[in-house]
Amino acid sequence: MPYQFKRRAAALRAWIIALCPEREVALRSAGHVRSFRLSTRMQLVAAALLAGLALAWLAFTVSLVSARMEMARERTSLTAKKQAVEGAASKVDSYRQSIDALARDLRQRQDFIDDLYRTHFGEADGQPGDGATSSPVTQGAVEPRIPADASPQAAALLKIDARQRHFALRLTEAVEQRADRTAAAIRSFGLNPNALARRAAQAQGGPFVPWRGQGGDLPGEFEKLASALARMERLESGLLSIPSGLPTAAPMQSSSYGYRRDPFNGHAAFHAGIDFPGRRGQPILAAAAGRIIFAGQRSGYGNVIEVEHGNGLTTRYAHLSAFAARAGQRVRRGDKIGLMGSTGRSTGDHLHFEVRMNGEAINPRRFLETPDDVIRAQKMARARFAEIGGRG
Repeated sequence: MPYQFKRRAAALRAWIIALCPEREVALRSAGHVRSFRLSTRMQLVAAALLAGLALAWLAFTVSLVSARMEMARERTSLTAKKQAVEGAASKVDSYRQSIDALARDLRQRQDFIDDLYRTHFGEADGQPGDGATSSPVTQGAVEPRIPADASPQAAALLKIDARQRHFALRLTEAVEQRADRTAAAIRSFGLNPNALARRAAQAQGGPFVPWRGQGGDLPGEFEKLASALARMERLESGLLSIPSGLPTAAPMQSSSYGYRRDPFNGHAAFHAGIDFPGRRGQPILAAAAGRIIFAGQRSGYGNVIEVEHGNGLTTRYAHLSAFAARAGQRVRRGDKIGLMGSTGRSTGDHLHFEVRMNGEAINPRRFLETPDDVIRAQKMARARFAEIGGRG
């Protein structure tokens, strides 16, 4: 191995000497000739210096290009970051604008709801004689709980939330007062309002669809409002089912409810209704909204129409000369359902009118002598049901 290495080194040295042989350079100037001898060593040193300079220049050029490329990359990165920051700022500004718009819409909507409340229930403190009373609920708004670090947009929404909760409390109070007046009207007929409301509540159904509001549950104020509205709905429905309209335009009654002398045999007998004398063919009117469940003949009654009003209440119209409605038909209060006559066990043209609760006859007089406050409660209930497409 040492021998071969020496041979190769000697061959390389010989190749270099052959590549850079010793040279003599002659320069002629002003008739004189000067010569220089360039040895192989000098040529190699000069070549090494030139190669070093070339490598240094190449390294400088490469570093300069690399620096420029790095600066370009950093400039591109800064531009991208600037665009991202501008985009984020634009999104934040758009979000703030949308929150402001939402808060503005909610305030306008709440203003509309407040106006609607005043239209139907009056001012919060109530008016003399309308049954409304001043209370802490109607004297001041609910103060919102706003965190110290909440943004102005969030604070605006929280204020609207508090305002709507306060409105729900005010509306609940007004609904409860109206429901209480309706219950008093029902009691004036000698009926139990709670029993009517329970019967109305039993006639419900449908699939269970959970409430999907925020948090899964309604706020307590709205739960209470929903319960108050449901109670008012049931009571007003029960009030409207009570037959309180005159079944005919006859100005007098010839026989009242209770015991009397039978007009045919003179014996003591129970009279289950009230008789209204009139002329043959005089219109007979439904005393309340309901559904006709019978139109035909019954022993002693002659031609009869029976109307079911719900909650166990029915009315019976007897001795008719003709029918103006058929079984299964729905009628409203005041609709013509028949004509006065003297069919069945009758001594002359008149209407025999009965009111029955769960099949048992009760005195109709209390339903025909309706106080003014009860009439007002019925009108309010009838108007509300008419607005929502209910029965009137």
